[in-house]
Amino acid sequence: MNITYKDTHDFSREEVERLFLSVEWSSGHFPEKLVIAMKNFGTVFSAWDGDKLIGMICAMDDGIMNAYVHYLLVDPDYHGQTIGRTLVDMVKEKYKDYLRLIVIAYNEELSFYENCGFEKSTVSTPMFITSLWT
Repeated sequence: MNITYKDTHDFSREEVERLFLSVEWSSGHFPEKLVIAMKNFGTVFSAWDGDKLIGMICAMDDGIMNAYVHYLLVDPDYHGQTIGRTLVDMVKEKYKDYLRLIVIAYNEELSFYENCGFEKSTVSTPMFITSLWT
């Protein structure tokens, strides 16, 4: 297996649908919207096993101070192979001169993000208005 990484915003409906549903994210049920969203993100890095999309990280930023990681997902068949960590490292490198890099982590993923250098806030709590169920 030879994992490659790309800086691209172009994905097919089928590629994003398969990847997002592999991690049971409800947004995978809206692949047409995901294809458009990927084109609109400032940063999208992806991981590939041949021509199979197996991981992705997406971030948006204000151009100078703050960047927000919105998506990080890796196909469960590829967990434990440092793909997620590599994608995070790519984003950290891109935004190394920014003052803040933000991620909202699911509770079961806190230790992963802490191992990547993120710290849990003691002064703020993420809040949402959403129609998604995951």
